[in-house]
Amino acid sequence: MNDEDDVWLMSDNEPPGRGRTPEAREIEPAAPESFGLTQAWWGDGKGKTTATLGMAFRAAGHGYRVHVLQFMKGGAASVEDVRGEYNAMAAMPGLTYENLGQYGWHAMNDGTDERDHEAEAKAGLERAEELVEGAAAADLSTPFDPDGPPVEGVHMLVLDEILYAADRELIEPEAVLGLIDDAPEGLELVLSGSHNRPEYLLEAADLVTNVRKEKHPIDAGQRARKGTEY
Repeated sequence: MNDEDDVWLMSDNEPPGRGRTPEAREIEPAAPESFGLTQAWWGDGKGKTTATLGMAFRAAGHGYRVHVLQFMKGGAASVEDVRGEYNAMAAMPGLTYENLGQYGWHAMNDGTDERDHEAEAKAGLERAEELVEGAAAADLSTPFDPDGPPVEGVHMLVLDEILYAADRELIEPEAVLGLIDDAPEGLELVLSGSHNRPEYLLEAADLVTNVRKEKHPIDAGQRARKGTEY
């Protein structure tokens, strides 16, 4: 910054950001200009689903068609069946979701049948393949009906906890790579889950984020809280 720039800033009495709160615009169906990357969010820290759903809401807020498919999120004894994000997504135009997870978590000794976990995970994979195939057959450079079936095309597909399902060997890691290979140009594919580094997709993904835990109240016995964890 030179002296002239400094003088210009000092003469401007408005605070940084101009002190203005942008007004929200009406959401109109639109198509993204630069989607088409594969993202992977993993790690032992809280916030993987939170981050991916934040992107889903951001994209839908621009009028893009977004679908969220959740693996392994059927619930657990400490939480309710309906999480807060389900209500929020249901109220958001252009953002839909479905859950193919078995109630409870795999290998957590919560009374659920482990065979059911595998069956649900494989069903989730089949559904993901259908959605990717639908996107490949659609024109992703055009807007979509916000109320249209996601299998007819979406701009962003979030596969929440699919990496966890692969880590637990409920689905094959190669199947995850197959989804990436089949994803058409223009589809933003977002994968999340797993506390273990997904070595198998580090080359295939464009963005890989490790959500690390420094401290978590669950380690001190705090159970999941309504409004923050579910």
